[in-house]
This record gives sequence, structure tokens and C-alpha cells, in this order.
Amino acid sequence: MWSILVAIELAVRYFMIGIVPGNRRPTTAMAWLLAIFFLPVVGLLAYWLFANPRLSRRRLEKQQRAHAQIMDATRHMQMPEEFHSQEEWVESAVMLNRNLGAMPLEGGNSVEVISEYRSSMESMREEIDKATRYVHIQFYIMGDDEEYVGPVLDALERAVQRGVHVRLLFDHLGTLRVKGYGELKKRLKKSGINWRPMLPIDLIGRRWRRPDLRNHRKILVIDGEVGFTGSQNLIEPGYKRKSSHKVGREWVEMMLRVEGPLVRSLDVTFAIDWWQEDDDQEVLMDMNEARHPLAYEERPGSTLAQLLPSGPGFGTENNLRLFNTLIYSASERLEITSPYFVPDDSLLYAITTAAQRGVEVELFVCEEGDQFLVHHAQQSYYQQLLEAGVRIHCYPAPMVLHTKCFTVDDDVAVVGSSNMDMRSFSLNMEISVMLLGKDMVDAVNAVQNHYREISSEITLSQWRRRPRMQRWIDNVARLTATLQ
Repeated sequence: MWSILVAIELAVRYFMIGIVPGNRRPTTAMAWLLAIFFLPVVGLLAYWLFANPRLSRRRLEKQQRAHAQIMDATRHMQMPEEFHSQEEWVESAVMLNRNLGAMPLEGGNSVEVISEYRSSMESMREEIDKATRYVHIQFYIMGDDEEYVGPVLDALERAVQRGVHVRLLFDHLGTLRVKGYGELKKRLKKSGINWRPMLPIDLIGRRWRRPDLRNHRKILVIDGEVGFTGSQNLIEPGYKRKSSHKVGREWVEMMLRVEGPLVRSLDVTFAIDWWQEDDDQEVLMDMNEARHPLAYEERPGSTLAQLLPSGPGFGTENNLRLFNTLIYSASERLEITSPYFVPDDSLLYAITTAAQRGVEVELFVCEEGDQFLVHHAQQSYYQQLLEAGVRIHCYPAPMVLHTKCFTVDDDVAVVGSSNMDMRSFSLNMEISVMLLGKDMVDAVNAVQNHYREISSEITLSQWRRRPRMQRWIDNVARLTATLQ
């Protein structure tokens, strides 16, 4: 009996050596093989559940059709006149985004950076109360409460009552785990809001896929006129966690309030995600009622901006390619904020190479993370970064610095939902906004300058003296982070 089990175990290991590495990074393949070799049963089960990063065939086909339709509909669009004053490498990044994400670069936008949690919620509520035709709202996490989200939901319900078509998306697993999910669903069912969970886990309905593929985007569009996007979820700043309120922990965010042509790109991204969950085409009719394209003299601002959707539906790791391109193009300064910084080799090399060739690189992270394994995996990269010359600033605990942004010289700012980790590059549906020009770089950097003022900086000598047990935990966590 034992000889048969041993033979089976050896056979599994032999065959998996030739199966696991297919279309995977070598580091990822090695991590899976180690899991299977040391824990064959658990490793194989985990591999079956989590090793395939692809969406279902139906979802992939829809994404590909949408991509082709956007490219066809915008093929006639030329670069804005004001774009020609940009650096040559910026044009290269714009073309990359266009090819990977289909969205064009457009000028004439007005973009406001909002870094205060309550102000963001209040601004969204105010705009919803002005809606006359439709509201499209999509968040990774939702959680009702009286002070923050309650007023926003009240505004959505008032909009429905005056005949506005409200469509709401939230990530199924992202919201399912929030305290009060059952009560939230009851409220939505009574509200008249047309709502859907994104990427639902439904074994009975044969909607099975890798369960941790998630839609991490944050989008709000009102009448096609005003839009919001960024890092903030639709939940109170302590995420309805007793542990957070006990120690005074709140999430620190960055959102963009947008007017102008960029709103159309946000709306198109929402429409595609809605189509993924519901075959209803009426959402496209609502979008056609918005005033797009705007006449040049009617455009509310002068900011050049381009949207980049990314995720497993694209298969090209759009956000990672953009980030690497921009970082390699930096000549003076990089300022990066990422709450979950677990880079793949390409991004790690891009950042350390920038520092080694004289670019001033600063990284803003949490002093104390809200996710144990991710935080320790992140810390495993600090020594390599510090040795290359990267300055690392730790935002003070117990707050969670959840902002996702970075700036390149005085030329480009990127703000959105995407972390700099392998989950955001390969598994999550994300949205990033590339903003061009010194004004937007200064606006984003003004927030990051505040982070620097209240953060503590890690030095290389200090980091080398950390306890050995912490090093061991960091290295083990780094290994688990590659199981993508």
C-alpha cells in the first residue's frame, strides 16, 4: 500500500514539473512546484483552485469584442494639438496605452485631486443629487453606514425616485466579507437601484473560475458629465472592522473628480463591466445621451488624460507595461505610493535601475499593513531597494496608506486603483489614469509631500539590524506572494 502511494506521489511530482511552468514566470512556477513537492495534496488542491489566472471564455470574448469596437469607433481621433509639446517618451507611453487598452488620449479635461476621505464621499453625494438621466457606480467594496455611505445611498435612492436610471456594480467577494452585507442587499432590493455583483461565485449556475480573480475598479459617472475614480472604496474609513475602530485605524485615499472627455472613457469601462454581468444593452443607449464628444470651446479644462483599463481580460498586463515604460523614462524624479508593493522582477529592476542611474526615487508605504502576508512580502524587498538608493517612507501606524499613484519628473502622473503587486498586474481588473503636464504632477505631489512630512524614513543601516525572525517571516511571505 505504502509503495503504491509513494509511486503516485513521485508520478505527480514528475508530471507537474512539465505542467506547472507553462506560460508562467519562473519564480511563480518554482513557488507552485515547491508547494506541490512539500505538501502534495494541499499543493495540488491549491493549484487546481488558484493556478489559472484566466477569465471564462465568455468573459474573454466579450472583452475582446469591446476592445475591437472601441478601437474602431475611435480610429479617426487624432492626438490633441496641445499634446505635441510633450516629451517624445510620453508619446511612446500614450501609444502603448492606446494599443493595450484601446482608450484614446484626450485633452480639455478638468481634474481635481481629492485626498480627504469625507470630502470625496460628500462630493460624490452632491453630484448624484444633481443627476437627471443616469448614474453609473462601481466599487470593489461596499458597506452601508449612517455617516459616510448612508448619505450616498440615500442620494442614489432619491435619484431613482425622480426617474434617474441608477446602475450599481460591486465585487462579489470584496463586498461579501464586509459586516452587514445581508442588510445591504436588503436595502438595495427595496431601493429600485439596478444592481449586480461582479465576478460572482456561483457553482450552481456554472459560473466557476479561479475564485480570487476580482474586479478592483472604482468608478462613478453622473450623466456622462462628471466622473470619479481612484483608490477609495464605498465604505467608511475603518472598513467596518472592530479591530480598526479599536486602534483608530483608517484608510488614507486619493480620488480624482473629472469633467471632460475622460468621463466618456470611464463610462465605457463601466459599460463593459456591466455587460460582463448583464447582457442588457440599454446602458449603451444611456451613454449616447451624454454630450460627447464635447465641442472644443465647451471643454471644461486643459488637462491631457488617458484611461488604461487592465486585468486578466486583456492578457497583456497593461498596467505593468505602462508602469515599467514610465519608470524607465524618468530622468530626474520618481515618487511612488503603493500600499501593497510586491513587484515582479521587471518592475523591481525598473525602479532600482532608475535609482542607480541617478534618478531621485522615493517610495511611500505603510508602516503597519492591514494584510499580514502581503506586508511581510513587501518588506522582503526593502533591502534591495535601499541598497540601490531608493528612499522608503513609512506612513505612521495605525493608518493604512491606501493611495495608489506615482509621478515621473514634471511630465506624468498616474492615479488609480492598481497596486504595484503581482495581484494587481495579473489577477485584478484595475483602472489607471495617466495625466500629462506639470500642473497635474504638482497636484499629486502636493499630496505625496504631505505623506513625506508625517512619515518616518527607513535607513539601510537600520534595516540591516532588524530581527532575524522578521527576516525569516518576510522571506517566507515573499515566496507565497509569487503563487499567482
